[in-house]
Amino acid sequence: MLYPLIRPALFSLDPEDAHGLTLAGLDVAHRLGLLGLLPRATGKPVHVMGIDFPNAVGLAAGMDKDGAHINALAALGFGFIEIGTVTPRPQSGNPKPRLFRLPQAEAIINRMGFNNLGVDNLVRNVAASGFTGVLGINIGKNKDTPNEQAVDDYLACLDTVYAHARYVTVNISSPNTQNLRELQKDEALDALLSAIKHRQSELAQQHGRYVPVALKIAPDLDEAQIAAIAALLMMHRIDAVIATNTTLARDAVGGLPNAGETGGLSGAPVRDASTRVIRALAHHLKNEVPIIGVGGILSGADAQEKIAAGASLVQLYSGLIYRGPELVRECVLSLAR
Repeated sequence: MLYPLIRPALFSLDPEDAHGLTLAGLDVAHRLGLLGLLPRATGKPVHVMGIDFPNAVGLAAGMDKDGAHINALAALGFGFIEIGTVTPRPQSGNPKPRLFRLPQAEAIINRMGFNNLGVDNLVRNVAASGFTGVLGINIGKNKDTPNEQAVDDYLACLDTVYAHARYVTVNISSPNTQNLRELQKDEALDALLSAIKHRQSELAQQHGRYVPVALKIAPDLDEAQIAAIAALLMMHRIDAVIATNTTLARDAVGGLPNAGETGGLSGAPVRDASTRVIRALAHHLKNEVPIIGVGGILSGADAQEKIAAGASLVQLYSGLIYRGPELVRECVLSLAR
């Protein structure tokens, strides 16, 4: 209830500064026990990827790239938290400014570029958190790693995070790392998924524990591309697909301030594109691979729409910027019904 009063002050700041301040404030509130006073919704447990989720509403990757705020974010009522995207080596990301609000459209444009402190730092943070909930870790490649060697980066990250994650997401769909989306194409994706599944099998034997792997894809795919990706997901027995990342399309925000900034567009304008991809995936996957729906969820009704289209779980991010923590409770309640 307080967030609508706080939001104007946050929106008066640079978006990236506001992001850091919000996370720092959540950490303080968590240490003081204040987040425990938030009204909670009783969620409906779901079983997906062999994992029991307390509720179907998760936090999407990108909010906590280094896993430094896990417990505070989990205290907002999420059924699961996804951290990252993390890369093998630390990297600063793209030059600032690189994060822009479009309030009239309830949207965000970002070109962060996988800024993070590296995978070793992330796993130290996860271990220090002592978090026992459902934690996903989203992995990517370093900016200066050519696509021909991208599989090495993904395998290095998978090796490092495997023991610390309940599931791992392979991110090949960010528009902010040059040529990354080329990995979604048939031959490149086939080779990547084959290598990932082989290493997953080795790690499962090594650790005595099977950690599911999900693939995160873009909304800017046509029907033929979606069908091809679905076929590879089934062939390689990938455990889940996350649909979708941000979009390069600007049709819904044309003429608005900041609409011309390069980067991925998220928030309300990506809602329909994300749902279209989910619906197409559900048609092709025929319940063989579960779908995690993300993109443009700003209400409980939006969350229900993703589930109705074929998703088993949903994730929030940009909606939190505009709605605050109440959005988590609203979505949990809506899906529990």
